Amino acid sequence: MEKKPLDSLISKTGLWVSRNGYLHGIRSCETSQKYLRITMDCGEAIQIRNSRSGRAARSLRNHKYHKPCKGCRLAEERIRDFSNKISRKDEVRVTVKTVRSIQFDPAQSSIPGVSVPGESLQPSGNIDKDHTHHSPAERQPSVTAQSSKPQVAARQTRITKPFDRSSQKHARPEKNEFTQSQKNRVLSLLAPDEMISFSKEKRSFAEIESTLLTQRKKDLRMMYEDSRENMLGKLERTITEFFVDMGFLEVKSPILIPFEYMERMGVGEDKELSRQIFRVGDNMCLRPMLAPGLYNHLRKFDNVLPDPIRIFEIGPCYRKESDGNSHLEEFTMLNFCQMGSRCTRQTLESLIGDLLGFLGIEYEVVADSCMVYGATIDIMHKNMELSSAVVGPIPMDMDWGIDKPWIGAGFGLERLLKAKHNFKNIRSVARSESYYNGICTNL
Repeated sequence: MEKKPLDSLISKTGLWVSRNGYLHGIRSCETSQKYLRITMDCGEAIQIRNSRSGRAARSLRNHKYHKPCKGCRLAEERIRDFSNKISRKDEVRVTVKTVRSIQFDPAQSSIPGVSVPGESLQPSGNIDKDHTHHSPAERQPSVTAQSSKPQVAARQTRITKPFDRSSQKHARPEKNEFTQSQKNRVLSLLAPDEMISFSKEKRSFAEIESTLLTQRKKDLRMMYEDSRENMLGKLERTITEFFVDMGFLEVKSPILIPFEYMERMGVGEDKELSRQIFRVGDNMCLRPMLAPGLYNHLRKFDNVLPDPIRIFEIGPCYRKESDGNSHLEEFTMLNFCQMGSRCTRQTLESLIGDLLGFLGIEYEVVADSCMVYGATIDIMHKNMELSSAVVGPIPMDMDWGIDKPWIGAGFGLERLLKAKHNFKNIRSVARSESYYNGICTNL
């Protein structure tokens, strides 16, 4: 027979057996992914793991207790029914309030440590499907100077159809038609500040490709002679310097993490969004966000570092994302958070404003919500989400051993580059062997 978890037993009995054997009535019970927060009728409150085989679960399952709590003032009937292993018709039920399951937002990573922001892999701008246009000469049968077969009249006389030049339409010169693969090739060779209209283009594909190849080779040689700095790496160093100067401690967490961390974030095996996670073996996965590592660091630094604790991390994350010009399966996240005093929305928005002002990126603040953190603050650049920020505490904190106020935000570095330099395709500024600083290297 399957052992029921502790929350199910509490829902059935409405009672609690403490470690010293006292039988309590339950006023309220809140559940998270792993823990229960129980408030007794006498006012005592505890937090305990939602176990199937722990001491408390065994006591409730076997209806064993030492004596009832005087402060809870349990009715004799409830005590007698519990002692007699409660028949179904006499069950006393208590409502167990379940904190809403924590999940990823499929549309934005709006968590700290998620990029979010959540980025399409197609070139920007809509590309019309490659329709084949036919000239009038292709749609109509050709007119010959003389009919191929003689026309015989009633009197068997040959009649020749005269050639009428005025009836022949002048054939228009055909426009250049580009296949979809040719369009994609041209778009991949364009620099961030270049544009092309295929419908108005008079040059052939070969001419366009040759011109762009020559220019891209010059661009790469110029980069090699001048800066030799990768944009993504340079942005990471710039942001690191900014936060260190602001008093934040830089941390580095493992990329390969236990899948149990994702269950604490509310993305268990039974969740649809768990399919976005790259699994490694049975129990491990590539991290889809930085939040688990930051939670662990905050818990370990609590009561060690001075108040408030301020930390940040920049590193790669992985998700099975759909194609688009703002999404990547491998992307770089920045997450910063502060725990303790002065953890207000005003402080959070001030930190975000200082960062984006330092980077020279325009933005607007939009109120939103997600299934992971509840109410969020979204940072938008035009129609692209740069970040999702949160003001804690939230119910999920107790699964990580956090019981203090906190604030935090997560940014996707590739999106920051796309916004700052107006790149059309986010792949051109990501970790890639096909692009360098937005310039195609497949030459």
